[in-house]
Amino acid sequence: MDAMTQPPATHRSVAAPARVHRPRLYEQIVELLVDHIRTQGLEPGDRLPPERELAQALGVSRASLAQALVALEVVGQVHVRHGEGIVVTAPPDPERSLVEAVRHHQDTLPDVIDARSALEAKLAELAAERHTAEDMAEIDAALAEMEQQVAAGSRGLEGDRAFHEAVTSAAHSRVLQRLMAEIRELILETRIESLSQPGRPQESLEMHRAVAEAIRRRDGAAAAAAMTHHIAVVSDVALLREQKEQP
Repeated sequence: MDAMTQPPATHRSVAAPARVHRPRLYEQIVELLVDHIRTQGLEPGDRLPPERELAQALGVSRASLAQALVALEVVGQVHVRHGEGIVVTAPPDPERSLVEAVRHHQDTLPDVIDARSALEAKLAELAAERHTAEDMAEIDAALAEMEQQVAAGSRGLEGDRAFHEAVTSAAHSRVLQRLMAEIRELILETRIESLSQPGRPQESLEMHRAVAEAIRRRDGAAAAAAMTHHIAVVSDVALLREQKEQP
C-alpha cells in the first residue's frame, strides 16, 4: 500500500486542562493565619491578636480578615468569642489543607441551603399546627436568649440555634427532626458567616419574631412563608456571592 492509499492517522481525544484556580484574598489570609498559628506554636485556648491589630499587620481590610476568620471558624480552627477575641480551637494539621476544606464547604453550600429551606419551611408550618404551650414557651425563651446576646454585642449564635431547634421540636415530626440533625453541622457555615455580617444579628432576630408570631397564631402558611424568607436572607453570604462572581 503506497502513501496515497494509507488510511488517515487517528488521534486521541484528550480532555482540556482544568481551569487555573486564582486564590481569593480571604484564602490567602487563611493560609497566613494558619502559618502564624503553626510558627508561633499556638495551642487550643491561646488567642490571636485583636482583629484591628491583625488587619494592620497583614495589610488587609477588616472585612477581608473577618471573612477569613469565618472560614477558619467553620472548619474548626478558631472560635471568635464576644469579649474574648479570636481563640485557637485546634492546632493546624500538617496533613490537612484548610483552604481546600474551605473550598469544599463553599461548593456544598447551595445544596445545603436548598435542603434547609425546604425542611425548615415545612417544620414552621407544622409547628404552627401542632405546637403545645410548652413548645411555644421554648420558642419564646430562644427569642429572649438571642435578644439578650444581640443587645450585648454578640452575634447571637446560641440563641439563633436554640430558636431553630425549638421550632423543629414544636413540629413534632420525628423524620423531619432526624433530617435536620443530619445537616446541622453543614448549616453551621451559613449561620456563622451570616451572623458575622454587620446588622445581620438584629435583622435575623426580627425575622425570628415574625416566624414565632405566625406559629403563635397557628397560621401555617404564614409561618412557612416567614421561614422561607428568613432562610433566603440569611443564606446571602459572601462565600456564595464570590462563587457566583468567579469567572
